[in-house]
Amino acid sequence: MTRIKTTDIKRQLRIRIATPEDAARLVAIYAPYVENTSITFEYIVPSAEEFADRIRHTLTRYPYLVAELDGEPAGYAYASAFKSRAAYDWSVETSIYVSRDLRSSGVGSLLYEKLEEYLTAQHVCNVCACITYPNPPSIAFHEKHGYKTVAHFHASGYKQDAWHDMIWMEKTLCPHTIPPRPFIPFPEL
Repeated sequence: MTRIKTTDIKRQLRIRIATPEDAARLVAIYAPYVENTSITFEYIVPSAEEFADRIRHTLTRYPYLVAELDGEPAGYAYASAFKSRAAYDWSVETSIYVSRDLRSSGVGSLLYEKLEEYLTAQHVCNVCACITYPNPPSIAFHEKHGYKTVAHFHASGYKQDAWHDMIWMEKTLCPHTIPPRPFIPFPEL
């Protein structure tokens, strides 16, 4: 992928819905996070087939987005269930991964803006992010997008020969009406 100036990102970036055919290229973005960081608590890089299944499963209910530059994935973001019970339909967990060479370029911000646009249309009220702590870049990113820290758990995950804390950050997207507006599964938008 050609290195691009931050100022050109918004003009040249294309955000679209992921497909299972994107799996291998998205695994290539995700793999360094699994292999070299504690940003994800996953130990083994998933196969392209497993990743394709994850994309299919997510899209039955939530958005799964890919950001492309020059026709190549530069990052991806998606939502998943916060908890499985029906009362949690209006809350989701968000995840985002950007190519390591494009972090702080604006790709993540544009992905999150589009993700939140879809989630708002689905009548999701709360978006939550689970973040390994400490992780100053991710915390700053989420704070910039209006998230606030709501929980801090100690020594929650063990990876790379160390115990890691995790925090939950949360943002409200739309009013908590009574009754709530019905949740709309992503394929119905």
